[in-house]
Amino acid sequence: MDYAITFACYNQVDYTRQCIESMQRVGTPLERLVVVDNASGDETLAYLRGLPLGKIIHNRDNLGCGVAWNQGALELQSEWTIIMNNDVLVSPQWVQGLIESATRHQLDIVSPAMIEGPLNYDFAAFAQQARQRAGSTMRLGWAHAVCLAVHQRVWKEAGYFRASPKLLGYEDTLFFHEARKAGMQVGTTGASWLHHFGSITQSAMKRERGLKESQELGYRYNHRLLHQPWLERKMDKVRLKRQLRQWREDEIAQLGFSLWGSSTSGALSW
Repeated sequence: MDYAITFACYNQVDYTRQCIESMQRVGTPLERLVVVDNASGDETLAYLRGLPLGKIIHNRDNLGCGVAWNQGALELQSEWTIIMNNDVLVSPQWVQGLIESATRHQLDIVSPAMIEGPLNYDFAAFAQQARQRAGSTMRLGWAHAVCLAVHQRVWKEAGYFRASPKLLGYEDTLFFHEARKAGMQVGTTGASWLHHFGSITQSAMKRERGLKESQELGYRYNHRLLHQPWLERKMDKVRLKRQLRQWREDEIAQLGFSLWGSSTSGALSW
């Protein structure tokens, strides 16, 4: 498989360490990993320099996710580029599950199934069982930016991420919007599982700016960049919410769990 992996980080070295150590445990080759450090002020850079990574890119300023993701994707150009958060844990066969599912379903972008919240359960055991039971389950038409494998044709047809530090987390919305306009096929697969601790970097940036957790980090009028009428945008949200609910209900009926879960209540919930 021809693939590269990249993520951006801004401080939060403990989560970066957990992410990379989880890759090492499952045999993910670190020479395929490009890490872009957005001017971290903690020990992140020193930690990264002690690893046999494919590349470390150090930005002198926090240039935002869009710039960093583009830097990573361009540094190690491959058929597939996996772009992910640094506050996640991976499971065995996570890369193979993504790419094989995408190939089987002729997808251009594919995301893994995921549990979000504190690590208060045995993720390794759950992921193994979930992959066996849900390996053929697919949500066609929806992917997420916590982790996404992007085929090289997407860069050519839809372009890269909007490179503006001011977007502050809206880069993924714009990217998926452009991908849909370009006719790219997307999905989320049960053949690959992650644990996501939950927007750790964005929460830290909100605290730096004196924002509440419930407040948006980005500019409130970022949606204008979509050039989409208000009613059309609202109807898209309604349709997506309805579709997510239907997927969840169907998956629980078939599997006993869904491809998107939460551990925040002390037990896994769907």
